[in-house]
Amino acid sequence: MAQKRVAGRPEGAHRRPPAGAPAEPEQREDARAPETVQAPSTRDVAGETEVQRAEREAEERVEADLDELAEARRKRDEYLELAQRTKADFENYRRRVASEAAEATVRGKASLARELIPAIDNLERALRAAGIEPDRQPDEADPPSQEVSARDALAEGVALVYRELRASLGRAGVESYDPVGEKFDPELHEALSTRAGDDGDSGVVLETLDRGYRLDGQLLRPARVVVSE
Repeated sequence: MAQKRVAGRPEGAHRRPPAGAPAEPEQREDARAPETVQAPSTRDVAGETEVQRAEREAEERVEADLDELAEARRKRDEYLELAQRTKADFENYRRRVASEAAEATVRGKASLARELIPAIDNLERALRAAGIEPDRQPDEADPPSQEVSARDALAEGVALVYRELRASLGRAGVESYDPVGEKFDPELHEALSTRAGDDGDSGVVLETLDRGYRLDGQLLRPARVVVSE
């Protein structure tokens, strides 16, 4: 059965408690609302996270930079080693080429000298046959003769060619040697004949038939000699 509203009393108005019920304490109008505990600020938490993330990212960047620096140093060392090895190889190559060039020059000189030595020998024989000593230098003090025979002119021409060839070989480092009076050395002398010596010593070079020639200490041709018995 529905309850009847009490006329003149609005809904929600204060009702008296039933008989025998304890009285409710009166609420004071000026009572303050209870204080609530505020939760920690999300801004502080977020700030700490940002700092941590910034620190972590900074550490990662530092580590990456250190790795790049280590890689750069490794490549630098590799390139430096490669450059040093290349330089050493080039120096060895340069020295080898220079040595080979020098040896080729010596071989060329020796080959040319060996080709010219027989011609010089023949010129010496021609001069001796004409009664001219091959090593005699022309005397500039003697005035030139107005009357010169064809034979003498030819002999002087041969002597001039002979001296020019000897001078050219000398400028190239080729030297001749005459071992007359020396002890016979099979490494430097070639004995073509023997005969009795005047002083009785054997194994002494008595006569040089063809001079010996050397190039910077290298034997081009041994001297062809007559040795005492």
